[in-house]
This record gives sequence, structure tokens and C-alpha cells, in this order.
Amino acid sequence: MKNPDNSIARQIVALIQEQHWEAGTHLPAQMLADRLRVSRQPVGEALALLHEKGVLTRERNRGFFTARVLNEPLHEVVRGLGLEESDVVTSVYFRIADDLLRRELPLAFSEQLIKTRYGLTSAQLNAVLSRIAKEGWAERKPGYGWEFSSMLTTPDSLLQSYRLRLALEPAALLEPAFRLAPEVIAQCRAAEHHLLAGGIETDTADQLHDRGVRYHESLVEASGNTFFIDTIRRVNRVRRLLSYRSMQSRGRYIEHCKQHLHVLDLLERERNDEASEFLRQHLQHTIAALSRIEDILQPPP
Repeated sequence: MKNPDNSIARQIVALIQEQHWEAGTHLPAQMLADRLRVSRQPVGEALALLHEKGVLTRERNRGFFTARVLNEPLHEVVRGLGLEESDVVTSVYFRIADDLLRRELPLAFSEQLIKTRYGLTSAQLNAVLSRIAKEGWAERKPGYGWEFSSMLTTPDSLLQSYRLRLALEPAALLEPAFRLAPEVIAQCRAAEHHLLAGGIETDTADQLHDRGVRYHESLVEASGNTFFIDTIRRVNRVRRLLSYRSMQSRGRYIEHCKQHLHVLDLLERERNDEASEFLRQHLQHTIAALSRIEDILQPPP
């Protein structure tokens, strides 16, 4: 079983990547505890662990700082640092997601229910619930117990989330402060080429989802509009459940990658109007494709 600090350490690594923090960025423990909604103690332990693994440096009386830029895909960084979840935790995570979509789990549930139903140890239970809570599809109830989000557990919910993105993402490319850094373009382009080179078939559902999220969030983040950025992150956190199930049909990803690359080419040439229109068409294409595989998204009778 993995060190129990690994879950928080993984979240800190993900945050470093999401925020594009450069080498030498200060990471105050209280700031991280607030961002991750945990106490300072596990954050301190995770920071010490990342320092041991060379991700962070430590300065006396000042705290921890990023040692380097983390450009590699998140799953590769996590694997290289030995921070992966145990096979049991990952397997149970997907079983819970599928059982929820099958409506075999109540929206309100206790930790004991999950622990008993899936045969987990206390450490495994904490790891699974920590991941689910971070991704926004369950939260602890005041007082006692947990509750799954009732959002995005039906096929129409996933389509509604795409319609919101259809209204938001093309507009983000037209914001006056829009700037997509060359290094971000390079990272996004490399991720798409990885998928076209075979990653579509070999990547896990997690990896496929995260690559798509990283691409679209990078475009919205480049707008500089904090309201756009907050909205897209919230939507992406809670649409994960049905996104996993839609990945049972992966043939559409080849065209998606080609369209992603074309948007990057247009933005690199500062042809934002064309990129915005093409991105709108791309999202409409995705909505149409999801409508055609609605039977996959439906729970079994």
C-alpha cells in the first residue's frame, strides 16, 4: 500500500502544473491547505515528501519552493515520483463511478457503506473519497456522512455541460487580454501528437480526460478572464463521470485531435477570429457525436 501522504502530494503536483508555476515559486503550506481544503499537517508532510523527491527545494525559515517546471504529462510525473495510487484505489474509484451512473448507490451515503461494499481498508477508503471529493462529484455533509452530486449523472447533463462550453470557450479566444504562451502551445501540440501516435487506444480513461481538460482549460486561461476560468474549471470537475463512460467509443478522438491542432495553428498565427469560429464548430461536432452515442451514456435497465 502506498504512503498515505501520496494523495496530497499528487494534488500539489497537479496544482503546480495547473498554475504553470515556475521554478522558485514559494508554496506556503496554509495557501495549499486552503486550496486543497485540508489541514496544514498533511500538506506539510506532502511538501516534505516532494522535497525528498527533488520536486521542491527548502529554505530555512522560509519554507518550500518549486525546484523545476513540471512540463511532462501529470500521469508521467506521478509515476516517475512513485506517487501512483494503488491498483485497489484506482479500481474501486471507477467501480464507484460506474455504480453511481447505474443508480446502484444512494446519493447520500456513509463511509462505512463504501468501505464495506468495496472491501477497503481505512487508508484505501480515505484515498478514494479524497480523490472523489477533489474532483467535485461528492462532498462531506455537515455533521455526518457524504453526498454525491446530483449534477451530471444523466446523458442530457453531459450535453448541457457542452452547451455551456459552446457559449464560453469560443468567446474566451476573443477576449482583449488573450495570450497563449508559446510553451503552452508546444505542450498542447505534443499532447495531441501523442494521442494520434497511439495514445487514443492505450491511454487510460483518466489520461484521456485529463489531456482534453488541459487543452481546453489552457485556451480559456489564456483569456485572462477570471470568471471564464473559474466557470470552465468547475464544469470540468463535475463532468468527469459521464466523460469516462463516453470514452467507451474512442473512434471520434482522431478527428478531435486534428481539430485541436488546427485551433492551435490559428492561434499561433494570431488568427483568433477564425480560431474562435473553428472551436465553436469543434464543440458542435462533439455535441453531435455524443448525441449519437447516447445509448452508451444511459444506465442499463
